[in-house]
Amino acid sequence: MSRALQFGCVAIGGRGVLIEGPPGSGKSSLALALIDRGAVLVGDDGVLLEVQEGSLIAAPHPQTSGKLEVRNLGLIDFAVSLPVPVALVLRLDGDAPRYVETAECSVVMGVDVPLVRLWPDSPVLALRAELALKTYGLAVA
Repeated sequence: MSRALQFGCVAIGGRGVLIEGPPGSGKSSLALALIDRGAVLVGDDGVLLEVQEGSLIAAPHPQTSGKLEVRNLGLIDFAVSLPVPVALVLRLDGDAPRYVETAECSVVMGVDVPLVRLWPDSPVLALRAELALKTYGLAVA
């Protein structure tokens, strides 16, 4: 059974990165910056999540598939990813710690997924997101 949840999500190298944060925190802007760096859109502000064999799988929501809200421009069409295993949750957080030694854990639909909090106003936020995935993200089988 799948559920639609309010996350943004992109696929990077076959691994899903869920992006969460309060409204206006820059979730869609981070997704756009990651897409510019080679990521593929899974969903903006709503993805279908399903547990398969103990892994969390993210898929585009049929009502918004391929649409990304680009501030000041509206809904823009993008290529959309096939379903991907979720490897990391990024939480945009103005109080994110300056330094971490390990990722936190986010439990999404009963599945433990590494979570990294990122300060949303960084001029290199997309690069930090990619490094977080490389450093703390789950491997894909």
